[in-house]
Amino acid sequence: MEVARTIPNLSEKPVKSTVETLDPTKVKLTVEVEYDEIKPAVEAAYKQIASQVNIPGFRKGKVPARIIDQRVGWGAVVEQAINSQLGKWYQEAAQEAKLRPMGQPEVDVVEIPEAAGSGVVKFTADVEVRPVIDLPELSTLDISVEPAAVKDEDIEERLDLERERFSTLIGVDRPAQDGDFVVIDLVAKVGDEEVDSVSGISYQIGAGNMLDGLDEALIGLSADEPTTFKTELAGGEHAGAKANVTVTPSAVKERELPAADDDFAQMVSEFETLAEYQDSLREEIAKAKRGNQAVAAREAIIEALEAAVEVPVPPALLAAQLEAHLRRENLTSEDDHAKEAAEEEERALRRGIIMDTLAEQLDVKVAQGELVDFMVSTARQYGMEPQEFISMVDSNGQIPSMVAELARQKSLAMALRQVVVKDTAGQVIDLTEFIGSDENDEAQRAVAEAAAEALAADADDK
Repeated sequence: MEVARTIPNLSEKPVKSTVETLDPTKVKLTVEVEYDEIKPAVEAAYKQIASQVNIPGFRKGKVPARIIDQRVGWGAVVEQAINSQLGKWYQEAAQEAKLRPMGQPEVDVVEIPEAAGSGVVKFTADVEVRPVIDLPELSTLDISVEPAAVKDEDIEERLDLERERFSTLIGVDRPAQDGDFVVIDLVAKVGDEEVDSVSGISYQIGAGNMLDGLDEALIGLSADEPTTFKTELAGGEHAGAKANVTVTPSAVKERELPAADDDFAQMVSEFETLAEYQDSLREEIAKAKRGNQAVAAREAIIEALEAAVEVPVPPALLAAQLEAHLRRENLTSEDDHAKEAAEEEERALRRGIIMDTLAEQLDVKVAQGELVDFMVSTARQYGMEPQEFISMVDSNGQIPSMVAELARQKSLAMALRQVVVKDTAGQVIDLTEFIGSDENDEAQRAVAEAAAEALAADADDK
């Protein structure tokens, strides 16, 4: 299918283009540029070449065009002129055609002027684009999340965590139990060769962060009672080797928690009584659970949209992102993880297409202040100074991707306002504190538009 379009450029003379759909994720853009449009670039190319060549009888920069054509060749001149403008012509044509490129184009110049003064430049650009998908009416989506009710066990768990922060370890004269802390000596042997040993390290039984089989070996041992177990070494030059490990606890300790009473509440909070402190924990847990509901609702609406539409993924872009993924993890396409990585990348692309389409459908706008706040927040997540992070993003040309990501996040929040979110018990959930309101969006948009108008007026005055 071909659609003819006329594209205005800076000189307000037409650049003709056609778009041919090759498949749902790829198009061929054919662009014709009349000679008058490339004339300024040709003149600039002559000047640049004249400043670079040494021709007897002429000073640098003063070589006439006809001499350059004779000595250098018209082909070199027009090639330089075209190369200087090709990107601009492509961008103008793609923008006018309302294409949404998802990769770099494959450009082929198929016609050039045979001589100065007449002719056209014609080129084609095959490019993968964001496919056109039809999202369902948001109000038809069924979004369900887990209830946010706070149970007494939730409060007790949080209280116990706080008590553990102020706990003490006391030695006990009994066999070790799950959860106890032990001071241990370890000796590992592969065959008859001792390959590793440590002494006097503290370990909590059940942590599971040392050797497979260690927890089971320690349970039931008393101080100074050794035992040997078989395991696979996890690190070092003998990683993966089967070893016999002898472990000896030199001390067994249990954690003693402070009493959960008013004194404890006064020590860890501004409250006078344990009951008041527990009420504050209930509020904190409730807010955290409501936040979890908002996160779950965002995920649920993406999953609902994924289930509702078929989303073709640009194959070349997928291949490039998979290659980058495998390179980051130092893997090859033959590794077991490659298939899983391919599925991850394909789903990420599919979701990105859905969210970009959603943002466009909802006419999401990103104000400058929102973008700055978003980048400051992102900088903190990376542990970087905001100005350092913003400078890095700007220098790497990643500002547009940050705008796109923020627009995606805003689109999900706006979409959730158009659906009814319920918990699994059938209770309607109000997520306004996490997803904002349409009124707030309109206020932000008005501020952004007013600021833009003020800047434009100021520029006109100058």
